[in-house]
Amino acid sequence: MTGTAAAGSPGSPSAGRPPAAYRPRRSVLYMPGANERAMEKARNLPADALILDLEDAVAPVAKERAREQVCAAVADAAYGHREVTVRVNARGSSWHADDLRAAGRVGPDAVVVPKVESPSDVHAIEKGLEAAGAPDRTMIWAMVETPGAILRAQEIAQASPRLTVLVMGTNDLANELRAEFVPGRAPLLTGLGLCLLAARASGTVILDGVYNDIRDADGFAAECRQGREMGFDGKTLIHPNQIETCNRTFSPTEAQVAQAAEIVRVWEEALREGRGVATVDGRLIENLHVDNARRILAVSAAIAGLADGQAAS
Repeated sequence: MTGTAAAGSPGSPSAGRPPAAYRPRRSVLYMPGANERAMEKARNLPADALILDLEDAVAPVAKERAREQVCAAVADAAYGHREVTVRVNARGSSWHADDLRAAGRVGPDAVVVPKVESPSDVHAIEKGLEAAGAPDRTMIWAMVETPGAILRAQEIAQASPRLTVLVMGTNDLANELRAEFVPGRAPLLTGLGLCLLAARASGTVILDGVYNDIRDADGFAAECRQGREMGFDGKTLIHPNQIETCNRTFSPTEAQVAQAAEIVRVWEEALREGRGVATVDGRLIENLHVDNARRILAVSAAIAGLADGQAAS
């Protein structure tokens, strides 16, 4: 692979990857690959990214038809500026090789692979994409959803320049842990935290898992806030009515953007004047505050650019 993988946050370190421009992935919506009407509807949804699903959302008898429909949709390039990915069936299933081959040929933005357990899984996926002639821009999103994968999360994240996103599979993880779904997700916090550490250590984007009750708007909003506060880049979704809340929660507020701009302005003014100390609202400003302020400004600008692109498409 010769292309440069997209890093998650401006200036974030990564093994073998130079930092790249931020790409919004606040809301990442699963769309069932067998449902042609749903995929058509997704063309006008304000999600940052789509996962056209060949796995859980598709019955065994519909797998081949779904694969054909998803690949046709990717080739049609009808989703505008939205990031379009394809979730293939897991390694070891009878559909995986054909899914990977078909997806590699049409070249989506990424292939989402469930049940990634180790770096060797990533290497096999990478080889499969290369054998299919996938373009360099087609990345790998690895789903982390088992205890073993969580304990190897950093190794997985650093296994290939193609691997740019970790996706938390919280439903499968809860099942393997024999954990209950409770407000606040206490049984899952250790696993979520370990994966966040791995993502930040490797400069990899990380997405929070889905919220299952589409009728519980308050519970969903609370879990979005929790994910944002923990440090996730965005969240995977199962229904279009979750997009607006997710986009709002994972976007910087106007106040945060204004404060970030002021921090950068004051810092740059201090440097020009040869001062080693700067303050904003009475608080001492250091390099780490400036770096974070520049990250917020880059995120805000990228979100605005995405909105402009979607409006034009």
